[in-house]
Amino acid sequence: MTATRSLHLVATAAALLVIAPVVAVLFQSVLGEGQGTIAHLVQTVLPRFVLASIELAAAVLTLTLLMGVGCAWLVAAFEFPLRRWLIPALVLPLAVPAFVMAYSYTDALDSSGSVRRGMAQLTGGLIGGPGRWFEIRSMAGAATMLSLALYPYVFLLARVAFAERSQALADAARSLGISGLMLWWKVTIPAARPAIVAGAALVLMETLADFGAVSYFAVDTLSAGIYRAWQGMGDSVAAARLAVILLVGLGAVAWVERRFRSQLESPPRVGRAAPRRPLRGASAFWAVVACATPVVLGFLAPVLLLVRAAGFADEGFDERIWSWTLNSALLGASGSVVTVAGALLAAYAVRFAPGAWTVWAARVACSGYALPGVVIAVGMLAILQLADLVGMHWLRGGLWVLVWAYSVRFFSVAFQSLQAGLKRISPAMDSSARSLGEAPGGVLRRVHWPLLKPSLGVAALLVFVDGLKELPATLVLRPFDFDTLAVVAYQFASDERLAMAAAPSLVIVALALIPTGWLAWRVNIVGSAGA
Repeated sequence: MTATRSLHLVATAAALLVIAPVVAVLFQSVLGEGQGTIAHLVQTVLPRFVLASIELAAAVLTLTLLMGVGCAWLVAAFEFPLRRWLIPALVLPLAVPAFVMAYSYTDALDSSGSVRRGMAQLTGGLIGGPGRWFEIRSMAGAATMLSLALYPYVFLLARVAFAERSQALADAARSLGISGLMLWWKVTIPAARPAIVAGAALVLMETLADFGAVSYFAVDTLSAGIYRAWQGMGDSVAAARLAVILLVGLGAVAWVERRFRSQLESPPRVGRAAPRRPLRGASAFWAVVACATPVVLGFLAPVLLLVRAAGFADEGFDERIWSWTLNSALLGASGSVVTVAGALLAAYAVRFAPGAWTVWAARVACSGYALPGVVIAVGMLAILQLADLVGMHWLRGGLWVLVWAYSVRFFSVAFQSLQAGLKRISPAMDSSARSLGEAPGGVLRRVHWPLLKPSLGVAALLVFVDGLKELPATLVLRPFDFDTLAVVAYQFASDERLAMAAAPSLVIVALALIPTGWLAWRVNIVGSAGA
């Protein structure tokens, strides 16, 4: 078998492993017993699930665009005190999963929360009393938590686009009589629109896929309904059909984003980038307040609230946290090794055998990131049911199912990182090695491997932490008596033991700070360079 054919097979295998759960969900929804299920869903819960998902997505998109685009424009276009510190700080909320943020704020802002009681006592019930307070357990509460956790996606992409805006383009617009707010609206925003659209698409997909926050706040979205149908009612067919509807919605978002971005090309920057304008006095003060508010609400406040809640746990320190952390680390490391190894082979296949089939297979393999964890879980369970039907009972259970699910979910994260690393290696080095008689495997081992170690480390770290934060797939697919930090935090919070949920939540945040801190450091380097 030739090396090129072997690489084609590697890429095809990666695509098949990713698409298998989706195919299983489709078969379950079409061939499953209970053909009246979909009619029953349409008459009862489906309209509520769909409307709630649309309402939540619209609210989160609005808030993330306000925070992400607003802060990106301020730090890219203006110079003000603390700007250099605020640029990396605005990335830190990525370390706090939305469900962890929900637990921390609920403990303080619920009807029996300390902050709400304190405000009611200080104001005589005018603030914090019944009917005089923002209800955290609501659609608005879920939208706020998700927005604070997801706005960095928009911020990161929009900031780069704003920082690269062309001074010559702005001068040309002014020569035509366009200035002030109209210049920003008609010139700056259209130039940055592809980046903003890409960030908004990520936010929409993460919002529609979220399970932890919406489930805890009892918001009836499609993702929460899938889990309830499977685990609560034991109806696998209903869960599969709801999963198909969610997949259609996510596919529509991805299709619209791709079509929209293909029609919007950022104009090439002509000449130097526009300089930042210094702010003084009240303008500088409000710029600092605007950029610091998402950091305080999305990172500092949740962490401090979790630390306070952990100190008030009635049961005291739970020594099982070491076991939960070890389980999480074992699962994350296993998923990271398998995913990075598969992504490395797939990226290498695209580099050495860049035919249409290989590129298509790699693109299919990367589509798993758009699949919600709960949909992947339903697909994996359907695969296990099929294995039982054909007598392969030994496949049921075990960590391998979760590792496969993690590989499906996070393959794109590793692939994109490794492909970027391979692109930094000159093709001339490949040609030189091949001219000396090295096969593709030898080139990978002796040339690429030493140069790819930084990218491999980054990819492994990102997949590890993403697996650490993954809740629905772990909750459904984990073996019996195998609990992780995310699972126990969710279980404690569901039982209203929020103080007990604080410690595992803090460990998740602490571990997630490793790649987030690295990303913030990289953002700060770019910011220091003038972006």
